[in-house]
Amino acid sequence: RRKKAGGSPAQPPGPGAFDLGSQSGRWAAFQERHRLSCEEAARLLLDAYEYRGLVKHTGGCHCGAIRFEVWAAADLHVFNCNCSICTKKQNRHFIVPASRFKLLKGADNLTTYTFNTHCAQHTFCKTCGVQSFYTPRSNPDGYGIAPHCLDDGTVQTTVTEDINGKEWEKAVKEHKTIRNMSKP
Repeated sequence: RRKKAGGSPAQPPGPGAFDLGSQSGRWAAFQERHRLSCEEAARLLLDAYEYRGLVKHTGGCHCGAIRFEVWAAADLHVFNCNCSICTKKQNRHFIVPASRFKLLKGADNLTTYTFNTHCAQHTFCKTCGVQSFYTPRSNPDGYGIAPHCLDDGTVQTTVTEDINGKEWEKAVKEHKTIRNMSKP
């Protein structure tokens, strides 16, 4: 144990606490300047470290019942699929790992449609019917995010790639990167 300036032993940090040493003043000033709780400041620091080079996008459905955040590049690689459901819904999406997606509100207002293999989970808002994200068959460990459901201000560019969903198995097998897009 270290000793406090007065000579008595310093108390170890409590559960979940940590000793910031000479950075404690800087940490407290940062929290105060940005009006953040300790947890909010830690989340900001961890997000900045874990998601380097990525942008936090926020978005949701039309009525606002569904809200989410997703960490992805500012330059989006969007798929335009011609399978039966994507054609009917005009579903264009980019893919992210599940660890980079967080549903902020509306879990109880989501409903799901599946068909054929039932692997893809087409989630949409019960109120307005908008599908702002879903679990794609190609990447069941990730999410397909509708770029048109993102809030303004974080997307720099969008590159759209057509994918032949009418021949899904062949298209996914031949695509060099789609399966890896949901890996952290």
